[in-house]
Amino acid sequence: MATSATLSYSSYHTYQECPLRWKFLYVDRLPETPRGYFTFGRVVHSVLEEIIRPLVVPTARRVKEGDAQRTLDEWHPTGTARPPELTLTQEEMLAAYDRIWSGEGYTSPEEEARYRTLGRDLLLRYYTRLVHERPHPVSVEEHLEARWDGIPIHGYIDRIDRSPDGGLEIMDYKTSRELSGEDARQSDQLSIYQILVESNYTEPVAGLTLYHLRSLTAHRVPPRPRTALLALHDRLGSVQDGIRAEAFEPTPGRQCSRCDFQSRCPEFRPVPPSEDQRLRELVDRFETLRQDERRLEEELRRTAEELHRAAEGFGVHRIPGTRSVAIRRREETWQYTLNGLRSQVTEAGLDERIGKGTPDEVRSVLRDPAVDPELRRRLAEAGTRRIKWYWEFDEGSGGS
Repeated sequence: MATSATLSYSSYHTYQECPLRWKFLYVDRLPETPRGYFTFGRVVHSVLEEIIRPLVVPTARRVKEGDAQRTLDEWHPTGTARPPELTLTQEEMLAAYDRIWSGEGYTSPEEEARYRTLGRDLLLRYYTRLVHERPHPVSVEEHLEARWDGIPIHGYIDRIDRSPDGGLEIMDYKTSRELSGEDARQSDQLSIYQILVESNYTEPVAGLTLYHLRSLTAHRVPPRPRTALLALHDRLGSVQDGIRAEAFEPTPGRQCSRCDFQSRCPEFRPVPPSEDQRLRELVDRFETLRQDERRLEEELRRTAEELHRAAEGFGVHRIPGTRSVAIRRREETWQYTLNGLRSQVTEAGLDERIGKGTPDEVRSVLRDPAVDPELRRRLAEAGTRRIKWYWEFDEGSGGS
């Protein structure tokens, strides 16, 4: 059911882009067309998991009573902090890559071959980096869940490392073409991961990293401050409210070009062929009427202004026509700006009488002789009078 959805970053982002696409994916469970770049990312992540998992030394978790886990001492009885050795050789890594490889979603054999070569090069360069800069992972590809102030969230985190200062470093691999430090600073995905790790681990989060695999660049940023997390919580709450209310209207945008559900979307679904001609004529008629409406509104405005000028010039309020009499009416309104007078209103004990500063509230005070005359004068000067003239018609009183 949509009302009980647990939000991942992906589902949250999908709803923000288009609530209707979220419904197609998470309520209707409609499949999407496989795409090569997604397949490529999954394959590379899977190989990286096989490389890193033997290096994992778990750390303290917020576990239920009776659960067991490995500790740092179990891995290193001497108490040293040296990480375990790589157990997967370079040849074994490439064999795993060939075993895991999938050609799903590529548009041509040439595209698949380019991606496959890219993946081998990327993994070989990353393996060399690991040999010289051994990480201290405490988990890899871990699924975490939490309830963040009433909002259920979950996510699969590529890697969690022990940082040099003893905290935890959250790392998310990216195989995209481009990535920058600004992407890491603005990433809602990393923010959600921070909440998940803080909710499941006893040690603090020391840093957040988007790791760009193509350039072997770690874009590391500090953990999010509470103000940023509260803003994200509000956005997640808005998404949760929309899902609960079943608000699944489409939101057209650039994302539509890669959406598989255009044939189901009212933004793109064609009208029935049998109704096509009738609806075309109806649209054309509506467009013509809308243009007539704008023209008539402009003509009405000019005619009213000409009548006002005539009424003011001749000093009259009633102008007869052949069918009715046009009667000029006057409407007067007042507005008061009390920002500079609030302290004086408070000192005079008038806060309850002028709570919102509406014209009726202020004018009731202006008419009260018990109020200090100087304050009443200043309140009156804070007012602006607006006069609006309009016309009414007295039908049946026209001249001949």
